[in-house]
Amino acid sequence: MKRPFILILVSIFLLPLVVRPAIASEIWIFAIFGLGLNLLLGYTGLLSFGQSTFFGSAAYVAGWLLKFYGINAFLALGIGVGVGAASAALVGYLCVQRSGLYFIMLTFALNQLFYFTAYQWTSVTGGEDGMPGIPRPVLLGIDFKDPLVYYAFVSVLFLISLYAMKRIVESPLGKILQAIRENEIRAEAVGYNVPRFKLLAFIIGGAFSGLAGVLYAMLFGIVPLEAISFVFSGNVVFATLIGGSGSLYGPVIGSFVFIWLSESVSTLWARWPLLLGMAFVIVVLFLRGGIVEAWSRFWLWRSSKQKN
Repeated sequence: MKRPFILILVSIFLLPLVVRPAIASEIWIFAIFGLGLNLLLGYTGLLSFGQSTFFGSAAYVAGWLLKFYGINAFLALGIGVGVGAASAALVGYLCVQRSGLYFIMLTFALNQLFYFTAYQWTSVTGGEDGMPGIPRPVLLGIDFKDPLVYYAFVSVLFLISLYAMKRIVESPLGKILQAIRENEIRAEAVGYNVPRFKLLAFIIGGAFSGLAGVLYAMLFGIVPLEAISFVFSGNVVFATLIGGSGSLYGPVIGSFVFIWLSESVSTLWARWPLLLGMAFVIVVLFLRGGIVEAWSRFWLWRSSKQKN
């Protein structure tokens, strides 16, 4: 576990030298978003196409308070985490009553409900124009308007989020969620309240998504309508699967690949989604563990070559 963490620390220091600080910040924000989804998808076995519901709801609420009431950054982040968790509790309570395809369609349908609410409520959300004018407040005398300063702030919160998620997935709760993923019927047979644990996974994942939503709003100074759309949910699903769902570092790797393709390669080649599609096909057909599995296979192959 030490080697991946060291690589992440090195990446944090080197990334602003390779790409613009705004893109570098977006990568770590998207990684926090992916950590929340991965708890559902990778560790609990719940494919949710409504994760942007929690991301966008938190971004709108915290963005509104930042814009009109000038609350400080920590309060905005705390409110975002709370809104993400609360909206996840509402959505999760309805969704965990079903499983399989019905569960997936419920997450999608409820996401569409939130999306069209944001679309129609133009006096608050700005509708399809989004909610612009969201400031980055000064905190403890530190001006977050400087892109590198804000990048450092996002990086610290990402590391805290990564550590928190590591503790969660390695805790007894994490083991129970993995047991539910492997065999839900057996988990229930040994006495676990499966719907309750699924709901708890939803709430925790929603809290991480809410944190990412507030950071995203402060990064770009706007909450676009697409931040609460099912397409945005699909993006984080693709990123997590490509990186490797069920692995702590999978969403981090997938976020780097996805944001780099969408923000950097897209300026050079308009058909960049073809690369994303090819990567997704390869993962589905040959590498169910994504890039993390590919990396593990490479090191196993290299070790076997060295022994021979």
